[in-house]
Amino acid sequence: MNASPEQQRLLLDVADLDRRIKKAERARTQPANAARINELSALRQTQLRELTALAGTRDDAVAELRRLESDVAVVEQRRARDAERLAVVTNPKDAQALESELASLVRRTSALEDQELEVMARVEEAEAAVAAQQTLIDATTAEGTELTTQAKAGVAAATTEGEHLARDRAAIVAGIDAALLADYTRRAARTTGAALLRAGTCEGCRMVLSGIDLLAMRQAPADQVMSCPECGCILVRTEESGL
Repeated sequence: MNASPEQQRLLLDVADLDRRIKKAERARTQPANAARINELSALRQTQLRELTALAGTRDDAVAELRRLESDVAVVEQRRARDAERLAVVTNPKDAQALESELASLVRRTSALEDQELEVMARVEEAEAAVAAQQTLIDATTAEGTELTTQAKAGVAAATTEGEHLARDRAAIVAGIDAALLADYTRRAARTTGAALLRAGTCEGCRMVLSGIDLLAMRQAPADQVMSCPECGCILVRTEESGL
C-alpha cells in the first residue's frame, strides 16, 4: 500500500489518541479505587452483621435487667403490704407468719439486687461493645464515601476526556485516506496500529531493527507503507528514523 508521508504521519496522532482514549476508558470503567471500595462495602456488611449480633446481646441483657427490676418492684410491694399488715395484726401466729414472709422477701430482694448488679455490668459492657462496633462502621463508611466521591469524580473526568479525545480523533481521521485508515484499524486490533521508527527502533514494540530491515526501510519509496517485522504495526519514517 502507498500513502503520502504526510498521511502516514497523521497515523501517529491517531495512534496516540487511541492510546489515550483507551486509557480514559479504563479510568472510566475501572476507577483506581474500585477494588478498595468493594472491599470496604464487603467489610461494612460484615461489620453490620457483627453489630446486629452485639445489639441483640445488649437487648437481651436490657430485657433481663427490666425483668429483674420488675421482680424487685413486685417484692417491694409485697414487703410494704406485709409490713402494713404486721403493724395492725393482733394474732401472734399471724404476726409470726408475716415476719417469716418478710424475712424471706428481704432475702429475695437481696438476691434480686445482686442479680441486677451483675446484669447491669453486662448491659454496660454490651453497650460499650455496640458503641465500639458503630465507631468501626462509621470509619468504614466515611472512607467508602470519600473514595466513592473520588471515583465518581474520576469517572466524570475520564468520560469528559474521552469525549474530547474522540472529537479530536474524528477531526484527524477525516483527512486520512480511507484505505490507509482501514489498514491502520485492522492492525490496531492487535498492535499499536502505527508507530514512529526512531533511531532504528520501533516505538510500538521497542524492537531494534536489524541491518537488513533498516536497509529495506531506507530503500523503500517514501510513500510506501512499511511494517514492523516484529509487531506488525505501520512504521512511520521521519527524519528521526536514523535512515
